[in-house]
Amino acid sequence: MTWTLPAQGISRVTFIGRFFERLRREAPVHFSKDSAFGPYWSVTNYRLIKEVDENHDVFSSEPGIVISDQDEDFQLPMFIAMDRPRHDEQRKVVQPVVAPRNLANLESTIRSRVGSILDNLPVGEPFNWVDRVSIELTTQMLATILGFPFEERAKLTRWSDVATAAPGAGIVDSEEQRRAELLECLGYFRGLWNQRATEPPADDMISMLVHGAATQNMPPMEYLGNVILLIVGGNDTTRNSISGGVLALNQFPGEYDKLRANPALIPNMVAEIIRWQTPLAHMRRRAKVDYVLNGEHIRAGDKVVMWYVSGNRDAAVFPDADKLIIDRETARKHLSFGFGIHRCMGNRLGDMQLRILWEEIMQRFHQIEVVGEPERVFSTFVRGYTKLPVVVHPK
Repeated sequence: MTWTLPAQGISRVTFIGRFFERLRREAPVHFSKDSAFGPYWSVTNYRLIKEVDENHDVFSSEPGIVISDQDEDFQLPMFIAMDRPRHDEQRKVVQPVVAPRNLANLESTIRSRVGSILDNLPVGEPFNWVDRVSIELTTQMLATILGFPFEERAKLTRWSDVATAAPGAGIVDSEEQRRAELLECLGYFRGLWNQRATEPPADDMISMLVHGAATQNMPPMEYLGNVILLIVGGNDTTRNSISGGVLALNQFPGEYDKLRANPALIPNMVAEIIRWQTPLAHMRRRAKVDYVLNGEHIRAGDKVVMWYVSGNRDAAVFPDADKLIIDRETARKHLSFGFGIHRCMGNRLGDMQLRILWEEIMQRFHQIEVVGEPERVFSTFVRGYTKLPVVVHPK
């Protein structure tokens, strides 16, 4: 297959969307022999992504879940990049923090914080929604569930950005800088570990790791890997869906009108925003054995990349998939949280934050108006924003 650069006037986002549309149509399982990340298979339609994601006996999450490989001398093991039984054992340790009872206890905290953030926005004046709302809300909640010092929560945003950014793209200048900052992160969290080790078990994630039978003897780099997993999973996905939802409602103003007329659509709209945004573009697996997928022969050891960003645009499941449709009947079928044993652990917490945010927005504002072009994260993995200039208009 051959490709040309986007024509003048076509955005990079639109061009990539057309790229994936052609792959879904002509080669939904496509082999890239030569790439910056080595050879790999791309899986781009909904049905086949689900087949790979649910088949843990054939497709392994080890040694990593992104298209690029970790450097051999700086490995960060984490439970999302483990197979059974280690995956299940480690995930089980921290799962209680997002159990239904704990989420019910968090709801009033989230609503209070959302209200405070929204009530302190400058009405009628331009500001960056990403900084003032998306980052602030998700970082506050992440600090709470981790048991991280609240006044130093900005460190969590920085470490999340450092962990996922491409060197030279504006976050870190080099791989050496990334490593140095991640080791600083490890040093800080080792201090929290040592503190929790002297205290009785508590309901925060660090305490759970310290006192969990499957995690209490983790090597330092495995601890760092799991910390990064929890930071990115608890920060980037919700944060970028918060920004993406505002952008989408501005791109499809008829849907904003529909929301004003019927705020009861908010829960379904949240699922549709997460589908439309797809905050993590892909996950990767490695074939344990030879396997035939849609007629293509995948060999044991081959890297297989599931492009969630493409599967969430599959018209067979989501008609008019490029559009935000807040009452879409299939919105909850989105791929953004994955399937099977690796399905996003915090999906209900993310849904709840977005639902409460939009409930509180609709009580206060007639419109959040986007007044400039968004600036996007430069990453093959995270689909997010660094800036979204807006003006809020009261009711």
